[in-house]
Amino acid sequence: MTDEIDWYGPEAATFGDRVAAAREQTGMTQAMLAKRLGVRLATLRGWEEDLSEPRANRLSMLAGLLNVSMMWLINGEGEGVDAPEAGETARRVDLEEVLADMRALRTDLLKKAETVGKLEKRIRRLMTEPADA
Repeated sequence: MTDEIDWYGPEAATFGDRVAAAREQTGMTQAMLAKRLGVRLATLRGWEEDLSEPRANRLSMLAGLLNVSMMWLINGEGEGVDAPEAGETARRVDLEEVLADMRALRTDLLKKAETVGKLEKRIRRLMTEPADA
């Protein structure tokens, strides 16, 4: 039975998802891959979390180290890693749902943190203003 879902295609996976999947397939940790690429661990995490993307030269190195094509990393087409085994499919769907919920929560938390920062600034400003008598 073949999977009808293109697990690493643009509708199902992001650039970061494909980087993480290919890295895991090679057995490398984030720290190991970051060191081999000559980038900070935070930089690699940013790529895997879709907060940023590498420049062309790092993308080329990344594809080479992960043994996938640059196009596969970018859009899921070309030489990449195999889709999950049939037994992993249901688990993968559940994990994708949880990941989507976590991303939504992270976005919400970042907005809330920004609001808290503005309120804090406002309180400090009010505390330093002279009181009107």
